[in-house]
Amino acid sequence: MDRFQADILRTFTRKAFQQVGVPEQDAKSIAELMIVADLQGSDGHGIFRLPQYIRRIQAGGVNPRPAIRVERSRAAMALVNGDNGMGHLAMKFAAELAIEKARAAGSAWVGVRWSNHAGPASLYASMPMREGMIGMYFAVGNANHLPPWGGVEMLLSTNPIAVAIPAGAEPPIVLDMATTVAAFGKVKTRAQRGETLPEGWMVDREGRALTDPKRMHEGFLLPIGGYKGYGMALVFGILAGTLNNATMGREVIDFNADDATPTNTGQAILAIDVSAFDELAAFKERIDALSRDIRGSERMKGFERIFLPGEQSQQRFSERSKLGIALPAPLLSSLNEMGTGLGIGKLA
Repeated sequence: MDRFQADILRTFTRKAFQQVGVPEQDAKSIAELMIVADLQGSDGHGIFRLPQYIRRIQAGGVNPRPAIRVERSRAAMALVNGDNGMGHLAMKFAAELAIEKARAAGSAWVGVRWSNHAGPASLYASMPMREGMIGMYFAVGNANHLPPWGGVEMLLSTNPIAVAIPAGAEPPIVLDMATTVAAFGKVKTRAQRGETLPEGWMVDREGRALTDPKRMHEGFLLPIGGYKGYGMALVFGILAGTLNNATMGREVIDFNADDATPTNTGQAILAIDVSAFDELAAFKERIDALSRDIRGSERMKGFERIFLPGEQSQQRFSERSKLGIALPAPLLSSLNEMGTGLGIGKLA
C-alpha cells in the first residue's frame, strides 16, 4: 500500500469539499477531523469516507453550507440543529458549546439533530478532554445492521459510545466502541481490501457465521455481550436520536444505499468539568496511578502487555504521523477517480 503524509491528505480532502460548495474554513475543519481519524487508526471513518461524502453532497443529501444553530437552551443543556450539514461541523459546534456551558454549570449535555455521519466517536469526546473535562459522546448509526436480540429485522445500528478522560503524565483514557462486535465501517474496509471477516462479527439470517464481507448484505452484525449489547444499542439510540427528535429505528436512512435523502442523524455530547469535583491536577494524578496499576498488574499467559483504552490508537497516531497513512490500492483508485472528476487531480 502507498503511504501519504497527513498534510497531503488534508489538502486533497479540503479541496474536494470546496469543489462541491463547502466554504473553505468548513472544508478545513472537516478535513482535519477526517485525517485525525486515519492517523489514530479509525480507517473506516477517515478518507475512506470521502467519495461517499462528496456523492451525498452532490446528490443533495447533505447541505454544503449549513446554518448550524441552537434551538433550545438551558443552563446545562442545549439542542442543536445541524441544518443537514456535515456531521463533523455539527458535532464540533456541539462539543464547543458543551465545553462552554460546562465551565459555567459544572457539566453540560448537548443534543444534536439534523446532522450527518461524523466519523469516529472519540473525535468529539476528546474535545472536552483537552479542556480538562471528561467527554462522553453517543450517536445513532447511519444504517441499521443490528436486529433486536432474538429477531432478524434490522431495527438498530451500531450506535457507538466514546468516553475520554484526561490524565497527567500517563496517556489519557479514551474508550471508543460500537455496540456491535465490529463497526460496519470495518466490514466495508475488509471488503475493499479483499480480506475475510473473523467469525463472530456477522451472521446470516439462519445464525450461521458470515465471513465473506462481499456477502455483508445477507446478514447482520452481532451485538457485544449478546443481549446486553442489544440493550446498549437501544438505549444509546434513544439518548442520541429519540430524545433529540432525530431518526431512530425504522426511520434511519441507510446512507450507504441512499445518497439523496437527508438522514437527520442524532448525536449527543456530555462534558463534565473535573474542576467542579476536585482540583484537576489531583484528579489527573489519581488517573495516572490507576493507569499504572492496571498496566502493571499480573498478566495472563500469552499476553505481553495490558493496554488501557486508547493507548493503541495513540501509538498508531505517532507512527502514522511519521511514516504516513497507508491507502489500499482500491481506495487510492477511488480517490483518484473522484479527484479527477472534481478537477483537483490525483493523489501523488
